[in-house]
Amino acid sequence: MSLSGALSNALSGLTANARAASVVSSNISNAQTDGYGRRELAISTSTLSSGGVRVDGVRRHVNPVVLGDRRLSDAETAMSKTLQDFAVRMELLVGEPTDSGSLSGRMAAFENALITAASNPASAQRLNSVSAAAEDLAATFNGLSAGLQNARQDADRAIHFQVDKLNETLAQVEKLNNRIMSAARLGRDASSLMDQRQKAIDTIAEAIPLRSVARDNGGVALFSTGGVALLDGRAATLAFAPTPIILPHMTQENGLLSGLSINGKSVNMSVNGPMSGGSLGARFQVRDQETVLLQAQLDGVARDVIERLGPGGPDSSIAVSDPGLFMDAGSAFLATEEIGISGRITLNPLAARDGGETWRLRDGLGAAGPGEVGQAGLLNALYATLTDAVLPSSASLAPTSQSVAERASDWSSAIGAFRVRQDAQLSFAQAQNVALSELVLAEGVDSDQELQFLILLEQSFQANAKVMTTVDDMIQTVLAI
Repeated sequence: MSLSGALSNALSGLTANARAASVVSSNISNAQTDGYGRRELAISTSTLSSGGVRVDGVRRHVNPVVLGDRRLSDAETAMSKTLQDFAVRMELLVGEPTDSGSLSGRMAAFENALITAASNPASAQRLNSVSAAAEDLAATFNGLSAGLQNARQDADRAIHFQVDKLNETLAQVEKLNNRIMSAARLGRDASSLMDQRQKAIDTIAEAIPLRSVARDNGGVALFSTGGVALLDGRAATLAFAPTPIILPHMTQENGLLSGLSINGKSVNMSVNGPMSGGSLGARFQVRDQETVLLQAQLDGVARDVIERLGPGGPDSSIAVSDPGLFMDAGSAFLATEEIGISGRITLNPLAARDGGETWRLRDGLGAAGPGEVGQAGLLNALYATLTDAVLPSSASLAPTSQSVAERASDWSSAIGAFRVRQDAQLSFAQAQNVALSELVLAEGVDSDQELQFLILLEQSFQANAKVMTTVDDMIQTVLAI
């Protein structure tokens, strides 16, 4: 080999060493950076007559299978966290059954007030206590209904914000795709752009479980696991119209709440829909299913209270068309108006403490005047009616004979059981996510391995430098002859 050839070989080796050292430095400094893919210098033997080393580029290493599984786990974890947050919120709203301010506590207080008043029906104070307990019970129904609708409102608002964010992120991925494919065609290193794209896709994957499909020149296409195209060349456009005020009767089915559309086409966002499984689907589930079911059951309990103490109940002084002890926003309750009744239930003003005549609790709402003050028959009958085990009139309740207190307790207990289930599902999802995240990290940068490679680079640098020194000495010898 000629001296110039040896010098060229050594110089190419030093150039490759410098590039490799830069790659290793980048790997080590970004070992904990989200979305970073480990780099490796791609080299080959030079085709020139003198040989040497040629730098072909930088390869970015990511295991697409493990990364895809972790993204699906991200979606499942985000969905479980959203539902668990909702369950905790509902449990705090309802309270413990033993709490005096809970629905069960208010029902028990109302029943106890009836028992106490029946022991001394002549006491105006005790009759006032019955009225106060009834008012508190109605107010508790109202508060629970308002809390459920607030949860629906918050879910609707969160969907709106999340859809806007998804549109921004999908547009970002489209731009990065174009830049990566352009860099690939020009032979440039697009690793940093791929890191940014991976991080952006990870954000989308939390909201919508998706699969990434490789395209030419480093591009990718994104599809939901249900087959909805989110990005394939161009990013899809998601649309959602938030609702300023949500009331119990408003649903997506009756057109009063917005659904999700992609490129102008409606998408089924139910539990079994093609976009379910992430935090976006969980928020639709909260708004359109979980809260609607809880509202319907709460309305069924409120209806049971109204009908038991209304016409045909223990108070024979109430006419068929007149309201009973509890009313529907100041009017007689109609069975066809059950939806939202828990938010409208009020105490009949005839039995109210302020401006009412609480003696009617003892003598009847329709009584012409006060009767014998020692008569406790109606008070006892009111209590017995509430505690009787009868079948419900509402189709939203289980067809089981129960007292009102038992139905209220079952409703509260169901929320507690729902929270326990969500806790378990979240714990499982998080454990799985941690395991998959560790697998992704294991496929990433190994700092020990990178440091070992640095040692090899140092040895290679010394060898190439020795060659150049030797060639220089030989040239100096020749020139000195």
